[in-house]
Parts: sequence; C-alpha cells; structure tokens
Amino acid sequence: MRMMISFAALFLSVILLQLSTGGVGPLDALSGITLGFDKEQIGFLGSAHFLGFFIGCWWVPRLMGNVGHSRAFAVCTALGAMGLIGHTLTEDPLAWAVMRMASGLCVAGCYTVIEAWLNAKVTNETRGRAMGTYRIVDLSASLVAQLLIAVLPPASYISYNLLAILCCAALLPLTMTKVSQPDIPDAPRLRPKLAWACSPLAVAGVIVAALSSASFRMVGPIYGQEVGLEVGQIAFFLATFVLGGALAQYPLGWLADKYDRRWVLIWLSVVAILSCGITMAASGMGTWAVMASAAFFGFTTMPIFSVSAAHANDFATSQQRIELAAALMFFYALGAIASPLITSALIENYGPGALFAFVAVGHLGLIIFGLARMRARPAPEDRTRYVYAPRTSFTIGRLLKRSRERR
Repeated sequence: MRMMISFAALFLSVILLQLSTGGVGPLDALSGITLGFDKEQIGFLGSAHFLGFFIGCWWVPRLMGNVGHSRAFAVCTALGAMGLIGHTLTEDPLAWAVMRMASGLCVAGCYTVIEAWLNAKVTNETRGRAMGTYRIVDLSASLVAQLLIAVLPPASYISYNLLAILCCAALLPLTMTKVSQPDIPDAPRLRPKLAWACSPLAVAGVIVAALSSASFRMVGPIYGQEVGLEVGQIAFFLATFVLGGALAQYPLGWLADKYDRRWVLIWLSVVAILSCGITMAASGMGTWAVMASAAFFGFTTMPIFSVSAAHANDFATSQQRIELAAALMFFYALGAIASPLITSALIENYGPGALFAFVAVGHLGLIIFGLARMRARPAPEDRTRYVYAPRTSFTIGRLLKRSRERR
C-alpha cells in the first residue's frame, strides 16, 4: 500500500498526460474535417505525431542525463502545451503538423521520465504490482481520452486550451512530490539490428501492429465520419477499439505462454483479417454493429505487439533485453509514422473501406512471413513469460526486463 501511495504522483501525471495527448489525435482529425483539410493532410498530422514521438524517444534520455528527471519532464510538457495552444493561432495544416510533432515528443519524453523513475524506485517484490497498476492507469486514461472528443467541439479555442491545461496539470504531481529523484540511468543504445538478429518475425509483427493501431487511432475519425457516425459516436467508436485491445491481453497472454508464439501470431493475423472484413461489412448495419466491430478489431490487433515482443525476447539474453525493447519500439515508430499518411491517401482515393483493406494486406503479409520463418528454425525450448508491453518509450525495457525473467 505504501508503495502505491509513493507512486501516486507518477500515476496521476500519467492520467493527466493521457487525457491531454490521447485526445488531441481524434480532435485534430475532426477539426481538420471541420476546417476543410483534405484527408491526406489529416493523415499527415498523425504521421507528424509519431515523428515527434520517435525524436522524443531518442532525445529525452540524453536530456534527462543532462538536467535530471523533473526538468526534462517540464521541458516535454511545455512543448506539448505549446503545440496544443498553437492550434488556435492558425488554420494552416503544415503548421499544425509541426505542433503535432511537439505533442508526440511530449508523449515520448514524459513517458521516458516516468518509466525511468518507476524503474529506479521499484524492487523485485513490488515490480509486479507497480507494473500492473501502471498498465491499468495508462489503459484506463487512454480509454477516457478517446471519449473526450464527445464533449470537445472540433476546431474550438476552448477544446485545445482545455487539453493544454491538462498537459500543464500533468507537470504538477511529479514536480511537487517530496520523493527524491532517482539517479540518472544510462540512455539505452539504439541498435535496430539487434531486433532483426533476435527475430525477423517479431520485427515484422511490431511493424504490422503499428500499421493497425496508428492507422485506426489517427485516421479512424475520418472513417467514422465517412460511414455516417456523429462526433459523439466517433468517440465511442475509438474507445471500443481500446477496450477490445485491453480485454484481449489476458487470454492472448495465456495462449502465447502455452503455445508456439509464431502460431499465435499467425492465427491472430488470420482473425485480424476477418475482423477487417467484418468492420467493413458493419459500416452499413447501424451504429451498434460498427461499435462491436471496432471492439473486435482492437481485440485481434492490439496484442500483436506484445506477442511479437515476447517472441523476440525468447531469443535474447538477459543483458540484451533493454536494448531489444528499444529496437522494437524503433520499428514500431517507423510503421506508425508511415501508416496514417498512407491510409488517409487510400481513403481519399478508394473510400473508407480502404483503411481496413490496407490493414488486412499487412496481416496477410505477416501470415506469409510467419509461415516462412517457421521453416527457418524451431521454436525455443526455454521461453520468457508473456508481458503486456506498453508502446510508450525506448526505456520501457527497463521495467519489463525482470518481469520477463520470472516464470
């Protein structure tokens, strides 16, 4: 109990950060529609967010080493708040893209600080409870963030300022805590080749996970608007996707620990293709069918990152796992940068169903590659345990390393 109280400031900062930065993606998409941006411009905003995210993942560990945890967190929240407020000063989509880079950097930087702080303070006895609480807090706040757009009018001064206030508020719990700052950890080396050397299939899996998640979360509002959903309904459409992914973690984790993870990935992709087809078909079946299909889509696609990460860790040594987590996040960021721009262009030219057709093609490629990799080498006999892996920063591997080593 004392451990949870000591981490209360960190978890409150996570909640406020998610409410702020988690809501700006769908709000930007709906605001862009209101202001007459074309679909490719809206998709570019999502890609810019993940470009900023990648920059933040790489830069903030080094910034933290120079100025400390609290000051690095303050820098990141300031950039995020400026990016949000800047939306109200112009209606130029290119300027908005620069501001979205600031919000993406804010997300990566703040999570880097929070996760480094958590890792330094937990012990082997408290790590499981701390990580469990962290995941629940993060997923719950992400779910609520999607619902915020039901009450935030698009292209509104009030909406962006409210999100900026929440971003600034995230600064208060962490900077006002009386808990002493931990020692500065070394920045993880970024070695993308390590992930490929451990498991080419895991690399493909995290890229496909990025294609699915980033496309849906950044371009999903366009799809919702194209199939006739109102703003409040689009909020629930996005939230059911997050809820479906959250509900999938336990059963898919059990399957990934019990069976060959390559087969789990392959069958997940088979079912994901089915969910893409169901989602496209549900667009003409009414609101409830659209919502249910979004939950099923989240259930089948969101666990792919964690299953892929678990499979890669089966081939890594204990000393490699922190750098492996950073390498997998690197490939996820690459896929996330590209997918919103690609899917928005496809919707512009071929209609809303093209979003899920694109995702289905990605999963078909993962099935084919997975079957090919099964012929290349056998499954490892000694496997790590499945762990839900948040896609938050390059430093998340420090928190997950010991969790994976416990059987």
